[in-house]
Amino acid sequence: MRADVAADVRIHPATPQRWDDLRVLLAPRSEGGEACWCLAWRLPSGEFGRLPGADREDRLHELVAADPPPGLIAYVDGEPAGWCNVGPRSAMGRLVRSTTIHPVDDLPVWSVVCFVVRTGYRRRGLAEELLHAAADFAAAHGAPALEGYPIETGGARVSTSLAYVGTSGMFERAGFTRVADTDATSGRRPRCVMRRELGGDAAQA
Repeated sequence: MRADVAADVRIHPATPQRWDDLRVLLAPRSEGGEACWCLAWRLPSGEFGRLPGADREDRLHELVAADPPPGLIAYVDGEPAGWCNVGPRSAMGRLVRSTTIHPVDDLPVWSVVCFVVRTGYRRRGLAEELLHAAADFAAAHGAPALEGYPIETGGARVSTSLAYVGTSGMFERAGFTRVADTDATSGRRPRCVMRRELGGDAAQA
């Protein structure tokens, strides 16, 4: 457990018995509203755009029932407080087809593509704790390396709406190394490829 995160934080894979907790984190804020359901990187852009909100929820529910689960849930004092979307890069449909974030090499890496932290739990290092857990999760499934595609802040503070992909500083603190530039941006800020070697054989990646 990192020193800047309270000892009452617990992180678990998003398995079916935790579905209601995941809904707390990802469901629309208002009745009848639309939500991404953290599928924007899991599906090709065209397919995601055509999928209605209710169907997005159903699709994520299917992924939660699969092996490996599509991400991790962080709990603070037993309450669902954060989430990260992590899995094989080959399972991220939009990423596979991206014209702005290209594969670095042929290594069957895993990717962490999104972080969500609820209001009231932010600025506590919870996203960084999720990132460490994502590396452990990927390693446990045989991944040789974990990649992320964070924004480069230049040391400036950024809003949570821009930092949902993580920041390069956060990835550096979690043991990741910058390995490539990208043509992607978030809020006009450049994004890069950062990687942490895990030593797995990718047998299940």
